[in-house]
Amino acid sequence: MDFEITSDKRNELLSRREVRFTLRYDGATPSRMQIIGKVCALLNVKEQQVVLDSLKGSFGKMELAGEARIYENEESKMKIERAHLMARGMPKPKEEGAA
Repeated sequence: MDFEITSDKRNELLSRREVRFTLRYDGATPSRMQIIGKVCALLNVKEQQVVLDSLKGSFGKMELAGEARIYENEESKMKIERAHLMARGMPKPKEEGAA
């Protein structure tokens, strides 16, 4: 996976960084959790502080353009972000008894 940050802006009013990136990959499209993990590793932040907003792919290319928001703390993220975006980036709970 080749990860390139195209824009990194600071939004003081909302206490967050707004990052735009381009991701080139081989094989299957990476999951949202893999992309969040890559953002966290490159920018040295915790997964609880990151919200992956959008991912846009082009037909026939192994490339994604995306946007992520990185908050200073989890409390400010909870106040500002929409619930469905926060739920998208979390792993689904395992069901007990499912085989």
